[in-house]
Amino acid sequence: MATVHYIGDSTVARNNIHSYPQTGMSQGLSLYLKEAVTLRSYAKNGRSTKSFLNEDRFEPVKAAMEPGDFLFIQFGHNDEKEDPARHTDPETTFRENLLLFIRAARERGAKPVLLTPIARRLFDEAGNFRPGSHGAYPDAMRALAEDEDVPLIDLTEMTERFLPQLGDEPSKPLFMWPKDNTHLKPEGAVKMAGFVAEGLRQLGGEYAAILAGPDEGAGV
Repeated sequence: MATVHYIGDSTVARNNIHSYPQTGMSQGLSLYLKEAVTLRSYAKNGRSTKSFLNEDRFEPVKAAMEPGDFLFIQFGHNDEKEDPARHTDPETTFRENLLLFIRAARERGAKPVLLTPIARRLFDEAGNFRPGSHGAYPDAMRALAEDEDVPLIDLTEMTERFLPQLGDEPSKPLFMWPKDNTHLKPEGAVKMAGFVAEGLRQLGGEYAAILAGPDEGAGV
């Protein structure tokens, strides 16, 4: 069956015991996929679309993609930083880099999917959620998805709806709080990956077809 190639930053990247309990969404997503589906995570902490490309991290992804595969593209957290090695402009360089990923996937016969970044866990002193932590980057990705007819899973919208419903205190165990409000613990990675699965179900067809069914769970 097909392979899912997942590129992104530390919210996506696989972790090991040395960074535990930090856990990436690619680890959580494995739980939602059919056993026959292979998930390859190329995500790396601290990378933006710019640094991911400049460090040649996309080269092995291009080489590995085959017809019928999927390329999940999830960036934004580091593109918005002022660091010149990582910063991109949402209307120009961010869009251009995403388009490069999209075209490379299509040239290889793979199906690109854009995923907007998950929201940061930001609440004010009164316990009110503060949306918009990624500025113009989610909108830029949404516009590109429409312009290029690329499937989009809007994780920003999903998580900005979910976090205020969950609340300040109950959301803390999902994140590496009090260390930070961006990176995920195991429970958070599974929950956020669940939104990816929800998005795949909404897309339907070949996208929903890679999801595990209830009969693929563990037996007794």
